[in-house]
Amino acid sequence: MNNPVLPSWVLTLVCADRVGIVAGVSQFLADRGGFITDSQQYADREAGRFFMRVAFEATDERMTATEQLQAEFNAIGARFAMDWLITSAREKPRMLLAVSKGSHCLADLLHRWQTGTLAVDIMGVVSNHPDMRRITEWHGIPYHELPPNGDKGAQEAALLDIFDRTRSDYLVLARYMQVLSETLVGQLEGRCINIHHSFLPGFKGARPYHRAHERGVKLIGATAHFVTADLDEGPIIEQAVERVDHRATAEDMIRIGRDIEAQVLARAVGWIADRRVLLNGGKTVVFR
Repeated sequence: MNNPVLPSWVLTLVCADRVGIVAGVSQFLADRGGFITDSQQYADREAGRFFMRVAFEATDERMTATEQLQAEFNAIGARFAMDWLITSAREKPRMLLAVSKGSHCLADLLHRWQTGTLAVDIMGVVSNHPDMRRITEWHGIPYHELPPNGDKGAQEAALLDIFDRTRSDYLVLARYMQVLSETLVGQLEGRCINIHHSFLPGFKGARPYHRAHERGVKLIGATAHFVTADLDEGPIIEQAVERVDHRATAEDMIRIGRDIEAQVLARAVGWIADRRVLLNGGKTVVFR
């Protein structure tokens, strides 16, 4: 006889650091038959902030509905003035992807999603070019081409409309080569993720790999971060580097850089999907 799959949840919280938080959360779960499968916490002593992620599952009928858990946890949240969230472990974040002409990050995310290794729901792909339509629709995902046509405001309004209509939780810029306006960034605060090469700020603009090659750069990297009004300077989620030497051509560096970008973005999106990333002012706490 097969045992039924037990319902499970993830609790994340941020609050002022003080004694009793872990005990309060643990007692709340124990009183309802909650079995903790993973628990991580971090106290930022400089900022006086406490961060916690708890994955737990039910052991009996006392824990069945997410809404009931949320209602009952309100008292704990109020006692410690927490910014908290309880979600079903089966609930997948809804993500809208944005891309221009580069396929490496988009193709990697679509492959991981299709093979079930990226626990998100991809609601669509938006682009300012037609190039990625074929690969997107091959995966059965809607493609929305939004050429700027000299009207950036209208383009961004259309993007935001798609984001809202699909009830997306996050916008992922998978090499979307458009600078978002401060207005749009403000509307998507904490919900927009970007990837870029880590030559910034040293090699901005066009052909950064060629200019890095001319300078003999020895490390190639990529950074995934939340988007803010400060271009390419939002809270960092993940980074990686790979060493190169004098034998690497500019084309070698481009190839290596694209691979790193795809891997770093996929890790960042995966951690967000698993509720492992919490904002901490201008930086993040990532429970791995």
